[in-house]
Amino acid sequence: MWLAGYRAARTRFPPRTPAADWPASTQAREQAHEHLAGLRPGQARALGALLDWLQGQDGGSWQQRWLASGSDAAGAAWRQLPGGWLRRSGRDAPVTSALVSALITAVGAGIVRPSLAWLVAGGCEHAELARAMSALRDPEGFARLRALCDGGSAAAVSATARTRTLRRAAVILAAKGGMLADITIGDLLELLDTEADVHGAARSDGAASYRLLREMGIFGPAAPARLRQLRTSGQRTPAELIDRHQLTCRPIRDLLVDYLRERQPAMDYASLEQLARRLGMFWADLEAHHPGIDSLHLSTQVADAWKQRMRTKQQTITTAAGAKTVIDAERICHREFLTPVRAFYLDLAQWAVDDPARWGPWAVPCPIGPAETIQGKAQRHRKSRMDARTRERLPVLPILVRSAAQQHADARALLQAARDTRPGDAITAPGTVLFRPAAASTTVNVWAGDPATGKRRNLTAEEDRAFWAWATIEILRSTGIRVEELVQLSHHSFVQYRLPGTGELVPLLQIIPSKTDAERLLVISPELADVLSAIISRIRGTSHAVPLVAAYDDHERLWLPPAPVLFQRRIGAETRAIPAATIRKILTSALTRTALTGPAGAPLHYTPHDFRRMFLTDAIMNGLPPHIAQVIAGHRDINVTLGYKAVYPDEAIQAHLAFLARRRALRPTEEYRTPTDAEWEEFLGHFELRKVATGTCGRAFSTPCIHEHSCLRCSMHWPDPAQRNRIAEIRDNLTARIAEADREGWLGEAEGLKISLAGAQDKLAQIDRRTRTPTPVGLGMPALSRTPTLS
Repeated sequence: MWLAGYRAARTRFPPRTPAADWPASTQAREQAHEHLAGLRPGQARALGALLDWLQGQDGGSWQQRWLASGSDAAGAAWRQLPGGWLRRSGRDAPVTSALVSALITAVGAGIVRPSLAWLVAGGCEHAELARAMSALRDPEGFARLRALCDGGSAAAVSATARTRTLRRAAVILAAKGGMLADITIGDLLELLDTEADVHGAARSDGAASYRLLREMGIFGPAAPARLRQLRTSGQRTPAELIDRHQLTCRPIRDLLVDYLRERQPAMDYASLEQLARRLGMFWADLEAHHPGIDSLHLSTQVADAWKQRMRTKQQTITTAAGAKTVIDAERICHREFLTPVRAFYLDLAQWAVDDPARWGPWAVPCPIGPAETIQGKAQRHRKSRMDARTRERLPVLPILVRSAAQQHADARALLQAARDTRPGDAITAPGTVLFRPAAASTTVNVWAGDPATGKRRNLTAEEDRAFWAWATIEILRSTGIRVEELVQLSHHSFVQYRLPGTGELVPLLQIIPSKTDAERLLVISPELADVLSAIISRIRGTSHAVPLVAAYDDHERLWLPPAPVLFQRRIGAETRAIPAATIRKILTSALTRTALTGPAGAPLHYTPHDFRRMFLTDAIMNGLPPHIAQVIAGHRDINVTLGYKAVYPDEAIQAHLAFLARRRALRPTEEYRTPTDAEWEEFLGHFELRKVATGTCGRAFSTPCIHEHSCLRCSMHWPDPAQRNRIAEIRDNLTARIAEADREGWLGEAEGLKISLAGAQDKLAQIDRRTRTPTPVGLGMPALSRTPTLS
């Protein structure tokens, strides 16, 4: 997303194209030397030697001669070229530093314009270049820029950010020409990209440079407030969403784009993007396995093969020896891939009735049946998994809360101890041995060396992460709000309500519309009020107002207007809103330090949504009516709220006992009277009458024998293994009697004897199964098949 957004910004804000020639570059040597009058003798001699060297190169202007000399492509090694030329000409070459200063003077006067890559690679000293540009090119503009760096609306800019901003401005003027007021957004973006290419990584304080130049007013009112806003792609069109999958069949690609455009007005952007991803993956998978496919009418074999691929996914497992193997694992949510495809086919069929010319050619039978998209069983399994997560995490939530609070207290105490320690001394803190660096840091962060690991620790960042982890856990467990609602809480979210009867003021927290597009109000408890007060005090700092920060909506892919959001922190030279992804990382880091484990011994992991489930489960279990919990959670359907509630075994047992008590209270009391002696004797006698010759009768008390004591026919007869020989004799006798009945023609007698014979054989089989001694069966050692990895 960041890369695509940055490319879009480079297209939207192109850099200035350097001119081939300009007046200062085409003037004669005498005019160029006179233009730099007032130089010291040593500087004049070095500049004269440099101009002599350039004049000896091919070209009609000083810029053409500079490029022809090969110096621009040589980077920092250009220093050797003029010295060698002067010595070959029999002249004394000035020292290298004098030649560099002479070139910087020529660049400041606009005689030559080196490329950005040459300047960034160290072709000259940037500090000296900035001084030359300030003196020779734009003294007033650089004075304004320094004033912004030192105070005003750009307060708290570090010394490093100030230096790099001035130098970047000088580099842009050296390569592009003009004044500071001529710098464009594209010029700065091009410079930042060049720095990343030359140095292998983006240099720091680029956001500060952008903000300072924007505050000078040179970028215009349409410029985004922050550099980060240029690095987000924003909402993409349906064509761009589909083209990410690089589909080969153009008619199908155009159909998918038209389908998304038709659905777009009724969908939010997040849903549209998900639908585009599902449909794009559907057809891209078919093209990968069936090259040349160009019809939506799929054969049974093609459709079944695609469904099977959707049911599995490749997963990498690590064995005990450390070897990694790729296996095909079952995809739990495979129906989520089938549902949008089925809806796509059915929509085309329906639209073909309304507009046959446009959609009729694409109306074909749907390869996915209605039963394949039924989510009932999958939803029940999902609820079972989520309830198990809640039951694992809710009991240890108090431990997590105490641990997060203790982590914050320890990090704050350590940071304060480090601030009170002089550079070079040991930091005195309970259970910690750290040392302040001997050299004073020029940043606002407090660093300390850890002798145990030999690494430096940013104590300011550690305290910041501990604070936001504590605040996140406290707010999520107290409100049950979603993580996207959490990061959009602002100072404007606090409202008051006066009770009509008592006149008491009730503080409320307003939750702006998010997933269900409906706002709601939550009562602020005293504990939650303390947390919110701590957040406001922290982000205010020394000012009286909460800073306005533009937050990014991850779902809608839009930058929200600047607002006093509560979850914001200082990053480098600017204040940024804390995104949901950072909240998840902070939670994971805090959980790692708690060392909490689940029933299987694996580390326990919490997601922000786990706190929502725990909040609703705990609230309903403690007596909150479900319909009130529905309003607090912001659900449209109460069944969704009940789906969040995990059923505990103790709760089910107590509910069942209460049900039995209510049922007994409604039934006649004589059914629960104490039995008489005669009734008790009759009940005990029933168990004595259960014993028969071939085993035991298992019929219920006070029930008649339905087989008229033909025990071998009865399913309630429990055969005695000690009577196996007797039952075998009965079987043999029955066999002989059946043969006699067949011989004499007694067909009715034979049918009845066959039923008894089948019962006898069944009783013998039951005895054999119960008395058979199990023998171990060798199953062999399982072996994992080698699955080829995808390249």
